[in-house]
Amino acid sequence: MKNIKLIILTMGALGTWLPASKAGYSLLNSASDFAVLGASTVTSTGNTVVNGDLGVFPGLSITGFSPLIVNGTIYVGDSVARQASIDAINAYSVLGQESIFQILTGQNLGGLTLGPGVRNFSSSAQLTGVLVLDAQGDPNARFDFQIGSTLTTASGSSVQLINGAQANNVNWQIGSSATIGSDTAFIGSMLADQSITLNTGASLMGRALALHGAVTLDNNYIIETASVPEPGNLLASALAVSALLVWKGVAKWRRQTKL
Repeated sequence: MKNIKLIILTMGALGTWLPASKAGYSLLNSASDFAVLGASTVTSTGNTVVNGDLGVFPGLSITGFSPLIVNGTIYVGDSVARQASIDAINAYSVLGQESIFQILTGQNLGGLTLGPGVRNFSSSAQLTGVLVLDAQGDPNARFDFQIGSTLTTASGSSVQLINGAQANNVNWQIGSSATIGSDTAFIGSMLADQSITLNTGASLMGRALALHGAVTLDNNYIIETASVPEPGNLLASALAVSALLVWKGVAKWRRQTKL
C-alpha cells in the first residue's frame, strides 16, 4: 500500500510539471482548461488523479477528492464554472453542426485506422480494442465524432495517435452519456449531453465534460494537456503518455492484489 501511495504522489507531482494548455483551445474556449466539468455532481472513488481544473455547475457537489491529487483549481458553482459550462455547451452545438465526412453507424471503432474528418454515428458507438487516429503528417488534423446516443468502450480498449495527431484535436460529441470501460486508455475531449463515467483504472488524455449530468470517476488518471506529439514539447508529451501507461498498470495490479 505504501508503494502505491508513492506512485500516486509521484504521478501527481508529474501532473503539476506538465504544461497545461492555457494558450486556449478555440473550440472550447474557457472550458479547455478543465480536465473534468460536471453539471449536477462530480464524484470520485479511490486514488483518482486529475491534472487540470475541476469544476461543477450549476450543481454544488464535488466529492471523493483530496487537494493532493487535483493538480489544478477547483471551481464549485461559481462564475468560472458557469462560463466553462456555457462554452462547453456552445462547443457541443458547433460539433453537432459540422458536415459529415463518413458515417460509421453500426461499426465498432476497434480495429479501425482513421484519418482526419468528421465521423457520425446515428445512435450508439462502441470501442472494443484499439482505435488508431492518423494525422498523416498534419499536426492540425481534426478528428471529430458525432454520436447520437451513447459511447461505450470495452475494458482494456485504447485510442492511439500516430503521424502527428494531437489529443487536443480529438473531440467526441455524445448525444446522451459515455461509459469508459476499466483500464481503457482514452484520448480526446468528451462532451456528453448527460453523464460521463470512467470505470476502474481508465485513463483519459483530454477532458470529461458532462453538460447536464454527473461525472463519475473510479481510480482514474486524467491529463488535460497539450497535444501529442507537439513540436518543441516532445518531452512533456512522452511523459504524459508514460503516465497513462503507468497508471493502467498500477490499476490492474491493485485489483489483482485487492489492495
